[in-house]
Amino acid sequence: MNLPNILSLFRLCLVPVVPVLFFSGLAHANWWAAAVYALASLTDVLDGQLARRLNKITKLGRLLDPLADKLMSATVMVCIAVAAAEPVLWAAVGLFLLKEALMGVGTLVQYRKIDDVPPSQLIGKLAAAFFFAVCLLVMLFPGLPSPLKLALFWAAVLLSLAALFAYLRRFLSLARTAKK
Repeated sequence: MNLPNILSLFRLCLVPVVPVLFFSGLAHANWWAAAVYALASLTDVLDGQLARRLNKITKLGRLLDPLADKLMSATVMVCIAVAAAEPVLWAAVGLFLLKEALMGVGTLVQYRKIDDVPPSQLIGKLAAAFFFAVCLLVMLFPGLPSPLKLALFWAAVLLSLAALFAYLRRFLSLARTAKK
């Protein structure tokens, strides 16, 4: 177990902390939850940099890192949707969760077929960064106008769907190569 993988495990442990804080009723609960979300995102950046810089990229890390990211992202989005109680936002949540589930299944299939998980692509990193920014903004400023919140979330979901199609193209390419 190397340091980047420990950071990914730490991020996994932070996933349940976000909803506990978000719905705790504490003063500034949304700010505390946002701080934990930001800490988790910082560990995501740090574990990736350390893994590359120290040449500590592992198969386990390539599984743990996206798992922690997907669980944290889904948790944060569900927290925001529950708090907002807007049906249109739930449609975005549903689409986002479906996309994450498809990516998770695709990752497992890739792992079984090629015994590894290819590294992330730029569009995936951009989608994750935009999603983080949107969620953080909405967590910190829950009084944002509803149309703005919805537009931001739908933009994040659409960008993540673009990433899904990019990964799907790569997955199909790798599957064809593995068959040969």
